[in-house]
Amino acid sequence: MTNSLSNSLSQYAAVARDLDVDAVGLVPGPNFTRALNHSFMSHERPFLLVIPASGQAAALVPNLELRSWDLVGFDGAVFDWRDQDGYDAAFAALMTHLNISSLAVEGQVMRVFVHHALKAAQPDLRIVDGERAISGLRMIKTAEDVSALRAAIEISERALTQTLESVRIGQSETDIEQVLIQALFAEGAEDMAFGPIVAAGDNSARPHAHARSDYAIRPGDALLIDFGARKHGFAADITRTVFLQHATDEAQQVYDTVLRANLRGFEVTRPGVTAHEIDDAVTGVLEASPYADRIRTKTGHGLGRDVHEAPYIMRGNHMPLPAGTVYTNEPGLYDIGNFGVRIEDDILINEGGCTSLTTFPKELTILPC
Repeated sequence: MTNSLSNSLSQYAAVARDLDVDAVGLVPGPNFTRALNHSFMSHERPFLLVIPASGQAAALVPNLELRSWDLVGFDGAVFDWRDQDGYDAAFAALMTHLNISSLAVEGQVMRVFVHHALKAAQPDLRIVDGERAISGLRMIKTAEDVSALRAAIEISERALTQTLESVRIGQSETDIEQVLIQALFAEGAEDMAFGPIVAAGDNSARPHAHARSDYAIRPGDALLIDFGARKHGFAADITRTVFLQHATDEAQQVYDTVLRANLRGFEVTRPGVTAHEIDDAVTGVLEASPYADRIRTKTGHGLGRDVHEAPYIMRGNHMPLPAGTVYTNEPGLYDIGNFGVRIEDDILINEGGCTSLTTFPKELTILPC
């Protein structure tokens, strides 16, 4: 086992000790990838890595993944199984080998059938939700993590520039979405961070809208684009809202309000600030405006291997945020049936305060189309 893999797994062993359980169990997903520095698909075949509080890790691996598993450099016990035989015997052998009585798992990632297979192999096994502690290891980004985030963001911003330059009155939202997707891959994205949101006119007032093929964009429309590239396993998440040919006085005032809220987020962000304090400051700007009834979302969320991960930037979350945290600052105002505005940046908390990883202009933009 390489030193880097051993060091990574030792962090999860420490989580097990902190949670007072015998082991931590990981399944394919962002924590699994972080632990092994290799990604594997989550599919109908159970795949499980178990890291004891002390002692050597063990894994349950579908037989068809064994050659890929060899690349991990894992030297713990491996229990493989084939589709023709089923996985019950492999789970039983794994649990006998581990000899544990309690296991912390990822409550937001582990699927029910894996939970049931564990309990079938060892009915008295105590399974607890260790999501917060397990995923919390990803909250403080390394220099390598930040470099990957910057790469994903730079790709995204180049793609957005190309997309906005191509927008023309009469296009559909899906026309614009296709240009954006093609630009992302042309600029070097390994994947999309998520399905993009391209929404114009009244659709922009739906925070998680789907692009329409039957709506032709019109002069005066707001055009909201929320998207991101994925690079080196890390995701960008950016939103910009522009207006087509002209913007009404109301649109300009709403945009100015959202921009002031976004900038307020930068002003209050520093090491040790709580998620509650950021959201309170940002949302407070929106609440003090004439458009308070258009608030529909919290300020943001953590960003990294997952698009949405800890910390969640919302009132009531009194978690202090250390240097190395990356989160999205994305205030918005949404008038259902009319239009919406969201401005989203990706912020890195550093020892001196914070840095915006996003650099795309955010002053009010009116596209000539």
